[in-house]
Amino acid sequence: MSIVVTGATGHLGRLVVEGLLDAGVPAGQIAAVVRNKEKAADLAARGVELRVADYNAPETLAGAFGAGDKVLLISGSEVGQRVPQHRAVIDAARAAGVAHLVYTGVLGGPAADFDLAAEHKVTEQAVLASGLPYTFLRNGWYHENYTEHLAPVLAHDAVVGSAGAGRVASAARADYAAAAVAVLTGTGHEGAAYELSGDVAWSFPEYAAEVAAQSGKPVTYQEVSPAEHLAVLTGAGMPEPIAALLVGVDAAIARGLLVGGSGDLARLIGRPTAPMSEAVAAALKG
Repeated sequence: MSIVVTGATGHLGRLVVEGLLDAGVPAGQIAAVVRNKEKAADLAARGVELRVADYNAPETLAGAFGAGDKVLLISGSEVGQRVPQHRAVIDAARAAGVAHLVYTGVLGGPAADFDLAAEHKVTEQAVLASGLPYTFLRNGWYHENYTEHLAPVLAHDAVVGSAGAGRVASAARADYAAAAVAVLTGTGHEGAAYELSGDVAWSFPEYAAEVAAQSGKPVTYQEVSPAEHLAVLTGAGMPEPIAALLVGVDAAIARGLLVGGSGDLARLIGRPTAPMSEAVAAALKG
């Protein structure tokens, strides 16, 4: 039996594999599902088994899983294509007879009514229909969704959004990875759906003030209408369908859908979640 991590060369997947190794899981019991072996050469050098497969090529997934494996299905990054991709993984996992399927979904699960959540909700239904033992890790927003894009904020001294007074309980990518490691190495998680978010919810004016304090620049929050927000994002070169999804997320934030508060993430990782201030500091250091 192996612990299998799909999307293992992505930001989250790599952190999960490293977290498993740090937790003492023998490298020979960890399998990384990757599209490109070269990108995972460092993992192979540490003894992690590489299994080459592609979400977009279902035939390649037949050899990705074995009977009794624990599998972490990290959601794909190609919005609009994720439902068939995820179904291909689920079908392959069921055919192989895996022991436990863990899926990284979105905070709120069935109650999340914004467009970016739609594919996650369909995927959860597909997991349930498969009959596989499962755990849903419903991840909230990542600190890095904001801090990895500080350049335009610093260039214009403004955080632009359409979330109003809404608050976001984001968390560090590393904390979400640690939660996945806890579930994959622990017991008693089958059938659970964890609502994962940071301990502290912040508003966009507070985020702008944090960036200003740490950068020494007069950064403020600029509230715009959803239409204006869409124009800002597309004007910066973002494809309109993706921009529309992000504007929809701000609308969800305004409605309180990403405010979190369950405490599930801190309980799973056994410590408080890392605050946004740490992510801002790391981003500013480069």
